[in-house]
Amino acid sequence: MKTVHRPSINEWSEDCRPRERLLSAGPRSLSDAELLAILIHSGTPKQNAVELMQDVLYFCDGSLDKLGNMSFDQLTAFKGIGPAKAVTILAACEFGRRRMKKDCAEKEVLDSSEKIYEDLLKGRFWDLTDEECWVVLLNQSLHFISMEMVGKGGLTSVSADIRKIMKIAIEKNATAIVLAHNHPSGNLKPSEEDDCTTHNLVEACKVMSMRMLDHLIIAGNGYYSYAEEGRV
Repeated sequence: MKTVHRPSINEWSEDCRPRERLLSAGPRSLSDAELLAILIHSGTPKQNAVELMQDVLYFCDGSLDKLGNMSFDQLTAFKGIGPAKAVTILAACEFGRRRMKKDCAEKEVLDSSEKIYEDLLKGRFWDLTDEECWVVLLNQSLHFISMEMVGKGGLTSVSADIRKIMKIAIEKNATAIVLAHNHPSGNLKPSEEDDCTTHNLVEACKVMSMRMLDHLIIAGNGYYSYAEEGRV
């Protein structure tokens, strides 16, 4: 059987090469596979970088969300994607995830649970498979100060270390806080542990003359708000 020669990207005409097209027409002119090909630089003897990334995207049903949720082992299972390329892809996906979180301008007042969810939390928790807990720190005028992770893998550590949250808030000169964590199961209903953590943090904030504005539970494309339910 005659071997079919698949030209490498370097053999393409310049106006077809992803890098050159990006420079001449901008990144929006490139397909997802072409953008990813720029990141990994090379393919295999049988596939150029674009074809390799087309195969990866086909495995993900063309979904960048699914690509962002792939593990290191899943990526390196593709012939032509070694550890360095897999790490590059994972890093790029994380940048994309973080970019979904809008930058909070200092002048913006985060005076509702919906704003905090849309501007800060939605992108952060978009496709997590593990539970994470974060605290959003705000000043007296409800302007954003920072967002800090305070627990991973469940609320147990957070429940046991409310002092850590208060210490972070004091160090950042915050006067208002919002607790947020995700339920990877997709169930928005608060657990008894969620209720206990919320109560303990509300009481700790009272002692320190801070405001506990809300505790948001995030699952899928929605959230549960203790404040909106009148429970804070």
